[in-house]
Amino acid sequence: MNTKRALLLILCACLPLASVAQARYPSKPIRIIVPFPPGGGTDTVARAVAARLTDSWKQAVVVENKPGGNTLIGAEAAARAAPDGYTLFVAIDSTLAMNPSLYAKLPYDPVASFSPVTLAIHMPMVLAVNPSVKAQNVKELLALAKQEGGKLAYAHGALPAQVAGESFKASSGADLLAVPYKGGAPAMVDTIGGTVPVIFDALGPAMAHIKGNKVRPLAVTSATRSPLLPDVPTLAEAGVPGVALVTWIGFLTPAGVDKAIVTKLNQEIVRILQLREVRDQLSGMGMTVVAGTPEQFAQTIKDDTVKFSRIIKSAGIRIE
Repeated sequence: MNTKRALLLILCACLPLASVAQARYPSKPIRIIVPFPPGGGTDTVARAVAARLTDSWKQAVVVENKPGGNTLIGAEAAARAAPDGYTLFVAIDSTLAMNPSLYAKLPYDPVASFSPVTLAIHMPMVLAVNPSVKAQNVKELLALAKQEGGKLAYAHGALPAQVAGESFKASSGADLLAVPYKGGAPAMVDTIGGTVPVIFDALGPAMAHIKGNKVRPLAVTSATRSPLLPDVPTLAEAGVPGVALVTWIGFLTPAGVDKAIVTKLNQEIVRILQLREVRDQLSGMGMTVVAGTPEQFAQTIKDDTVKFSRIIKSAGIRIE
């Protein structure tokens, strides 16, 4: 037996079981399942954390993209993973708080299948158009939609964007055609290309395209204007009240992971999210770090499940 292993065994024998679990973890590579393609906001957050976990724990932490099915594919894979702390799942609000109101049966239980680790960020969405679209503001977009008679389409790459789009339709009376994509990145590609002229997207990943004048922002979905787009009104300011939505991203493990490991994950991921370089990177993409305790994240999921159920039913949103 080598000296290092002997010392570890002696240390573990002197520690409570919870501390033993923390001391031994991690001892092999960790994967982070992201239910979207590479390049979107969720993927960006996951990779920012993965790189720094790799550095601090000296174990490979890899991001595994499993897009599709309104995040159902990735969520099911995470829910079925071994509860050993070596699989993390990065969920958005739709995964845990919207899907229960949209599906009669899910391949996972939003509460029982996962253990919350920490909420990571809040981020508004943006209503934007291809520069060729004649509408310069929301009022003109509504007039254009009326003129097009239900043929004007909007792209969305995630359920929160669809909820924002359908809430916008319900509140404004606009007749827009929803076109779903497997992620925000491919949805934005088609909007930039003019295939689908309008998009609801998370502000973070949309910012580079807004700065590059590839799409023109008309409004944000938050209750207040974004510091990144101070001249762009909220939907309420633009004459469409009742669509104050902010999406979130958070980290979880499969249910049953040792509480001591969840605590260790929470402490390290929160530390990483609060690093100035990480906060600056994410804030530059329209994201606000809101890292906290597992209990706080669990309460957010509970509260938002009730809130989004009301919004989804009121807007009459259906999964096609």
